[in-house]
Amino acid sequence: MDRKSKLRQIALVAFIVMGGVQGVNAQALPDSGSSAGVVSQPGTTTALPANAVAGQAQTSALTPEEAKQSAAGNVAELQQMIRGSDLSELRTTYNGSYGASLLFYGKEMTYYVALFQQKNFWRVIKTEDATRADMIYKDFVRQTVQLSDVEIRRTQLEAQKAFTDRMIALSQDRANRLQADLDVAHQQQTIVTNQQTQTRAEATALAQQKAAAQDQLRAAQRQVRELQRQLETGLPTH
Repeated sequence: MDRKSKLRQIALVAFIVMGGVQGVNAQALPDSGSSAGVVSQPGTTTALPANAVAGQAQTSALTPEEAKQSAAGNVAELQQMIRGSDLSELRTTYNGSYGASLLFYGKEMTYYVALFQQKNFWRVIKTEDATRADMIYKDFVRQTVQLSDVEIRRTQLEAQKAFTDRMIALSQDRANRLQADLDVAHQQQTIVTNQQTQTRAEATALAQQKAAAQDQLRAAQRQVRELQRQLETGLPTH
């Protein structure tokens, strides 16, 4: 191969790794990570996320030839095969909405390694080497860990914010109830104070009325004694 051909090949590989997989057709994976079977319905086209491109650029497990495979139709091929019953799912790992699967086509002893997001394929590598397939699968799993970091962090922050908001609401409710109790206490204190003032005024008035009544009683008693004395004046003594 001459120097110009090598340069063209290198440029093609770089293009495929950095952005060529962004327009591939996607395929949904099963909900669980078991190896019981593979879904039979095709997925939709999914654009490759920006952070996923960066993750692929850092992939060290793929050879240049393998890096070209997704653009060569592996996704479409797997879409067709996954509708049948001959393809077995050996392993699947989920991290957030990202995942990696290791699939096996026993009739041809061929392995398919898929990288996906939200159950949609956006990268598929095909190989007959079991060791190589396992290596690529582990590399894809590593990518899902990296890609899901921000997503998981966002989920945690959303939960923390919801928890904080709930605690704020509970604290505010508690504060409102305490304020209501305090308002009732203030109102009751005002009522008691007013009642005490009124009672003291009534007691003062009653004390004055009692003193006046006692004066009247003493005057009446003096009058009775005087009348009694006058009545008894001139009567014979024993």
